[in-house]
Amino acid sequence: MYIAISAQYQGGGFKGSVRNLANYLEKENEGKTPEEQEYFFNQTEDSVQLEEVVREIDGNTAKLGKDDPKFYSMVVSPTQREIKQIGNDPEKLREYTRELMKAYADSFNREPKKTVDDIKYYAKIEHERFYKETDKKIQENQPYANKILELKNEIRQIERGEQKGNVDRLKLRIAKLEREAPYQQNGKRIVNGMKKEGHQTHIHIIVSRRDMTNSYSLSPGSKYKASETELNGKDIKRGFDRDKFFKTAEKTFDKKFGYDRNFVESYRGKNLFVKDPKKFFAIMAGLSTSQKQVAFKLLHKSGIHIPNIPTNKAQLAFKAFKKLKRVIEKGISSGGIEI
Repeated sequence: MYIAISAQYQGGGFKGSVRNLANYLEKENEGKTPEEQEYFFNQTEDSVQLEEVVREIDGNTAKLGKDDPKFYSMVVSPTQREIKQIGNDPEKLREYTRELMKAYADSFNREPKKTVDDIKYYAKIEHERFYKETDKKIQENQPYANKILELKNEIRQIERGEQKGNVDRLKLRIAKLEREAPYQQNGKRIVNGMKKEGHQTHIHIIVSRRDMTNSYSLSPGSKYKASETELNGKDIKRGFDRDKFFKTAEKTFDKKFGYDRNFVESYRGKNLFVKDPKKFFAIMAGLSTSQKQVAFKLLHKSGIHIPNIPTNKAQLAFKAFKKLKRVIEKGISSGGIEI
């Protein structure tokens, strides 16, 4: 499970309406019948119209300054394994989203305690993803793309009579480069804008910065995790506990859908790798044979070559440790490992 939370951002500030984002989230409905379309939903409604989303989010901004975000965007991306577990069922994703937003509300360190009834949000399920320039596969295919472009330009110059050359030979070189590019999909080189294969279902959630009554601010982007401070002589609670939110989001999915989460795809695994990589590898080496096989398979699917490592803590050689750390760190930093 990968969850990203980002503040509204438009052209150097937070002045704009939510309309652009809401319109963007309607793109998959184009050309579909009403029965085929995915609608916005919230905690109590399954079918909310776009204009209501815009009206409610844009109208819920009392006392926010021009430099304050008016809403937050949350993207919840289940892994292929998680999607398979629920049969890619949109209704189950709606159920999960509603449970997730309960965890979101509970992660605010406020008194009185916040519940999902305090949160104004609208969510939408999408089923497609497309490769973009920042994807690892696009970046590693880029040298081949550059050379192919050079050869195509050379062919055009020959065809215009601007230079001499063998067009057929150049076309053979292009075909060879197309085959040699490291990342392929259905026999074709993966390029920017190509639709990703497999289940790509994910959830977009628009969350108002203000509470349901437009009375106070609830910011998941707060720099304060979960603490107390004094204001006007009173102790007040503040902050948003992201660790708590992400852990609960994961546990909620696992419990609700009976998902057997592997160590390397867990939030704990990711954090442990960053904070204590030696312990991360020790735990990984100590997994059962079946769980270790799943762990290596998951890492391999992320495009990471896993060297052979010993099977217990005592055998963890320093060179193997450093090599494995480098390859997994590369995968995590590029977003290749969805944990």
